[in-house]
Amino acid sequence: MLRLAFGLAASLALLAGLSAEVDPTPGGLLLVANKGDHALGIIDPVAGRQVATVLESGITGHEVAASADGRTAFVPIYGDSGVGRPGSDGRSVDVVDLVTRQRVATLDLGRPERPHCPQVGPDGRLYVSTELTDDIAVIDPRSREVVDRIPTGQRESHMLALTPDGRRAFVSNVGAGTVSVIELASKRVEAVIPVAPVAQRIALSSDGSWAFTADQKQPRLAVIDTAARKVARAVELPAVGYGTAPTPDGRWLLVALPGAAAVAVVDLRSWAVARTIEVPRAPQAVLVRPDGAVAYVSCDASGTVAEIDLGRWTVSRLIAAGRMADGLAWASAPR
Repeated sequence: MLRLAFGLAASLALLAGLSAEVDPTPGGLLLVANKGDHALGIIDPVAGRQVATVLESGITGHEVAASADGRTAFVPIYGDSGVGRPGSDGRSVDVVDLVTRQRVATLDLGRPERPHCPQVGPDGRLYVSTELTDDIAVIDPRSREVVDRIPTGQRESHMLALTPDGRRAFVSNVGAGTVSVIELASKRVEAVIPVAPVAQRIALSSDGSWAFTADQKQPRLAVIDTAARKVARAVELPAVGYGTAPTPDGRWLLVALPGAAAVAVVDLRSWAVARTIEVPRAPQAVLVRPDGAVAYVSCDASGTVAEIDLGRWTVSRLIAAGRMADGLAWASAPR
């Protein structure tokens, strides 16, 4: 039986005491892709509430990214189904002004692609995985045009993570069960790493030494040595994992466990699960705030975001978001 570190009810009972311990001035906004509402939710993390929603141009966005200056959000419009399933095929990316809280543009990618995971690189360009065409679309946010396409060499390229220096992308290819390692400047696939029968989301450690993706058939985490370009180890999980996020100090990795309504905390020194934390049903994405004090977990079935105090490892509060809350991003205070 899955042993949870602390019950959700007990965690919420401590809300009054814990709220004072969480940094009250994080200086940014939490963004959430509310798939069921076909809208981007904008959450004030100090008030702990969703303060605005911006309707998307189509059905529907699964993920979101924010520009480095905190003024703009990018939401790829994926379609009305899931990876590898029949349904509509999105072909656009919405651009949202976070100051006015309005959608200001919709970029047409030129063909049906099911664009999914957006990442803003150190060069300011937007990199978006395109599941149907097995590549990465590169967008110049200023001209709002696709300026390049980078093949992944694998099918169902669904999620991606950029190295801290922006030189490489690690791409999770769901149906292929692999991770592509791509040098972005040369558009060269340096390696294709088998990880599982079905892969899913991917994250990099804070120093870029490790890549993490969860096996979708077995309760285990694949840990990739990014320098050696191979799976270095597998970490056994209490249940099948999904979204992951490391803490900035490089000590911990949080792993959403949708089937267990929990988050596992992996110790990156011992390579073992140190604790589990109960959250509402179907947790999806995990985001650790830049200051390392708090993690946010989108919970699909309840339309909430669980806020986890990383000092006490407890849920400090639940933030009402929207239906089928999924992808998360942090937008720094606009400058």
